[in-house]
Amino acid sequence: MDVALQNRRSAARLALCATFGAFLVSLTALPVTGAAQAAPANAAGAAVGAAAGAAANILPHRAVYKMSLLSARNSSKVSDVRGRMLFEWADACDGWTTEQRFQLRFVYAEGDEMAMTTNYTTWEAKDGQRYRFNVRKLINGEEDEEVRGDARLAKDGTGTAAFSKPEPQDMELPPNTMFPTAHTLAVLDHAGAGETFFNRVVFDGADSEGATEVSTVIGAAIQAKEDGADPLLKGKKAWPVRMAFFPLKSDSAQPEYEMSLRLLQNGVAESMQIDYGDFTVNAILEKVEALPKSGC
Repeated sequence: MDVALQNRRSAARLALCATFGAFLVSLTALPVTGAAQAAPANAAGAAVGAAAGAAANILPHRAVYKMSLLSARNSSKVSDVRGRMLFEWADACDGWTTEQRFQLRFVYAEGDEMAMTTNYTTWEAKDGQRYRFNVRKLINGEEDEEVRGDARLAKDGTGTAAFSKPEPQDMELPPNTMFPTAHTLAVLDHAGAGETFFNRVVFDGADSEGATEVSTVIGAAIQAKEDGADPLLKGKKAWPVRMAFFPLKSDSAQPEYEMSLRLLQNGVAESMQIDYGDFTVNAILEKVEALPKSGC
């Protein structure tokens, strides 16, 4: 895969990363198991039911993150990454809506640059069974791709995704699939229960490549910083989390990328680091504000 295409897919996947967001914590290498064997047949329904507990603590919010290159290997063709990302997580009564808007500038070792702007919006039913997504990507000011569609899941996690763009197609989703917000809530629920490993298939619609197996390791809970902390973050419990992402269409034993994060109990991501192998992008929370409650 050429580096430009790789970075376009990387930027699309940053939208999923923002849903979890937080800071790098040193954890052990992730174990990888087949998604079909990772959970019993009724795991999808159980995970959604358990996630209802985590949902009660979620803070609908708008956050702004500063993005920058943290490190790059000598072999990396990327010499710098800069930008910002805005992330919104709102309560829409019957569902959750998310919106991510970010602008990134990639600088290459040869001196070339690529400016990428991505808008990613989703709606996800609170029962975890319906999902709508729309992604629009611009490269150097010109439209590069638009991905749009919706998906449905049965209680066992099987389902279908229907894309209307970039071209009409239907895609089968395997057993125990989850949508992004349900997965985030499930991670929080596992963290609250003191469980250290969680492995599921996630469909986010960020591109037309399909679902991704996500292996998650959760560290011991820590208390958020008190001194100078934003009132929305102060005193909140947080967990160091590390995730590895394996596209189901790939036969590689290596993840497409990994993410380390620090996730607060109210769903706010303090910061995150996304490792693409030859370079790592850092995201630091600059500003967070509460969104109005739905009134449902």
